[in-house]
Amino acid sequence: MREIAYQSGEYRQSLDLRDDILRKPIGLCLFDEDLSAEADDVHIAAMSGETLVGILVLTRVSETCVQMRQVAVRESDRGNGIGQAMVAFSEETARKAGYSEMMLHARKAAVDFYLKLGYAVRGGEFTEVGIPHFEMHKAL
Repeated sequence: MREIAYQSGEYRQSLDLRDDILRKPIGLCLFDEDLSAEADDVHIAAMSGETLVGILVLTRVSETCVQMRQVAVRESDRGNGIGQAMVAFSEETARKAGYSEMMLHARKAAVDFYLKLGYAVRGGEFTEVGIPHFEMHKAL
C-alpha cells in the first residue's frame, strides 16, 4: 500500500481500474466526469510490482472528517485481503492527518464488507450514480 500522486502513471492506472470496476458495469464512464478536484485528494494504491491492483481515494469533508470513496480492487485479485488492507492503510493515513472520523457512501452490495471493518450505517438507503447506497461512518 502506498500513496500515489495525482496525474502520475499510477494515477492514470487507477482511473482505468475505477472505470472498469465502478462505472462500466452500471453504464457510465469515469472519463465523462470532471476529476480536477482530485488534485486535493489522497490516492491510496495497492500495488503488485508495477501493476496497480487496488485504489481508494480520500476526500476531506471537514476539519475532522474524511470521506473514503472510489474503492476498487481488480477482479482477479479479490478475496486476498487487498480491500481490507487498503481500508486499514487509509484509516491510519487519515489518523496521521488529524482526522477523527471516516465516512463513505457504500454501495448496497458492499455494506457487509464495511460492517465487518467497524463501520456503521447512518440513515437510510439513497441512490447515487443510479444504484442503491448507504452512508456509513467510523470513529478513528
